[in-house]
Amino acid sequence: MTDLLYVNGGTPLSGEITVRGAKNFVSKAMVASLLGDGPSLLRNVPQIRDVGVVTGLLELHGVQVVRDDHAGTLHLDPSNVESAHVADIDAHAGSSRIPILFCGPLLHRLGEAFIPDLGGCRIGDRPINYHLDILRQFGAVVEKREQGIHIRAPFGLQGTKIALPYPSVGATEQLLLTAVRAEGITELSNAAIEPEIMDLINVLQKMGSIISVDTDRVIRIEGVERLRGFTHTALADRIEAASWASAALATQGDIYVRGASQPEMTAFLNTFRKVGGEFDVDDDGIRFYHPGGDLNPIVLETDVHPGFMTDWQQPLVVALTQAKGLSIVHETVYENRFGFTEALVGMGATIQVYKECLGGRPCRFGQRNFFHSAVISGPTPLAAAEIEVPDLRGGFSHLIAALAAKGTSTVKGIGLIDRGYEHFTDKLTALGAEFSRT
Repeated sequence: MTDLLYVNGGTPLSGEITVRGAKNFVSKAMVASLLGDGPSLLRNVPQIRDVGVVTGLLELHGVQVVRDDHAGTLHLDPSNVESAHVADIDAHAGSSRIPILFCGPLLHRLGEAFIPDLGGCRIGDRPINYHLDILRQFGAVVEKREQGIHIRAPFGLQGTKIALPYPSVGATEQLLLTAVRAEGITELSNAAIEPEIMDLINVLQKMGSIISVDTDRVIRIEGVERLRGFTHTALADRIEAASWASAALATQGDIYVRGASQPEMTAFLNTFRKVGGEFDVDDDGIRFYHPGGDLNPIVLETDVHPGFMTDWQQPLVVALTQAKGLSIVHETVYENRFGFTEALVGMGATIQVYKECLGGRPCRFGQRNFFHSAVISGPTPLAAAEIEVPDLRGGFSHLIAALAAKGTSTVKGIGLIDRGYEHFTDKLTALGAEFSRT
């Protein structure tokens, strides 16, 4: 299948689609299965590329994975975990950053782990030093080699006290996956508490872990000697749900997102309503729609949970190009997340980016020369263009712009979108979009 999509935009998206388990949780739960001494069952699993990558990495390490895409289930049996060849890990991981999270579980199971040079979306630094520092504090020995990083635990892993300089999701996941079988008590201050983190804690607790989360972002883990398998249904993907909601707003459409869950989307729903969108919540999902009339400009600042999620920002910016007046968006999570706006400007949007912290409190990027604030002036009609997908979320935002624009756009590199949006072209068809993927 080609990496090219031709989109004939200007038609409101209308209809029903379904979202399944969260990309940012499912892959981590799959890694957690390595910690158990019995098989696990994960439900509500989406058919996305990241799941395939983690499946392959688990199989390289001897985990038996049985996948039922129709039912959305994964059976994971780690009974025969073994070391994988360095070249195989590197070749299979590709640009994925998930191998770093294998380290804690593999150290417990095998006493060693290897990670190749890591890739990922080009939206910011995303250093792995947090991860390596955490592993060192547990007692791991980290060695940089020509092909990557070799990590071993000659004396086992010991509980520790760690304070993160920023509530990093990845670092919090690393600590959880390492601490649950480390000897003694581990305490993490300034932890991330995103819904996907809490669902990972649910999985680990089902496996036999003892984990408490305080109101001041402190997580405490009492290490245990062994863990069992789990049976768990993944929480819904709140990023995908919000992406389709923004598409409804930008195209003046009406989309029912089956599987969308209100509690994890409170901050987004409030903002969606302030912009002028409307939604109806029922037991099975959320209907997002443009009620007619002008959209409203807003001042918005991204933040860690329970704030407005950074991954919601890019799709919503496309809708804000159609709001009447000046909107200000201040990005505080990833320093280079506004690169995607260049393509929108090329389609006719009026967007200026700034190095200053606009519209909110000063953030950690304010004195570091990053363009991390944007001013959007609208409404501006969008015109068809040739677009290159820069990253997963920016790419879906470009797709929304193409769907809203008059004329036929050429979107290159859409394979990146397959990483996190299950069967997105089938969903476009269900919503009446006009496109071809040849």
